[in-house]
Amino acid sequence: MDAPALKLDYFFDPFCGWCYASAPALKAVAETFPDALMMHPSGLFAGAGARPMAAMAEHSWRNATRIAELTGQIYTSQYRDQVLRNPHGALDSIFATRAIVALGEIDSTLEPALLHALQTARYVDGRDTADASVVAGVAAKLSEAHGQSLAEDALTDKLADDERLASITRDRMRETLAMMQKLSASGVPQLLVTVGNHREVIQDSGLYGGTEMVMKVIKSVTNQALLIH
Repeated sequence: MDAPALKLDYFFDPFCGWCYASAPALKAVAETFPDALMMHPSGLFAGAGARPMAAMAEHSWRNATRIAELTGQIYTSQYRDQVLRNPHGALDSIFATRAIVALGEIDSTLEPALLHALQTARYVDGRDTADASVVAGVAAKLSEAHGQSLAEDALTDKLADDERLASITRDRMRETLAMMQKLSASGVPQLLVTVGNHREVIQDSGLYGGTEMVMKVIKSVTNQALLIH
């Protein structure tokens, strides 16, 4: 009898600090199970969920400090000074989310890779990834590294003005929220592990504990499913 198929659904927002906390776990999952992983943008800080950066700056830096202490993830003074303290900045992940969707149309494995690249650009390099041109630059560089050629200026325009991409992104976010409601899941990040008819949600320490922890939890869920199967 064949083993039941593994499916992994990752719920996220590009500007969610706790999603950055789970970045090492997601990287391991994406590299180990590239064909099983599906990315689900929640739109937590996109569009209607956006807010002025000035209103969130102090909270965001406290959160960053806590995440760094808990996980070892790096937040730099450049992020604090150039992103959080930008008086005209916005906490709006819509362009980052659209870019992830756009690259996913080329190759779905680029979605988790771009999420990580955007997180690094923001939290380590101190680049404002609420800006379409900044996002396009990161996406174009990542695409080139994976053998895909994207014109940075054209991508900037596409992120800002392409109604088809905007519509597809809205649909993805609505689908994500519908899935989360069915799971009675609140907040991101979360990783839904499905093995055959058995499924479990991994969150908190299962995601923030890095590669070893997330692989241990996925193996445990798989073993439980095999017993049931």
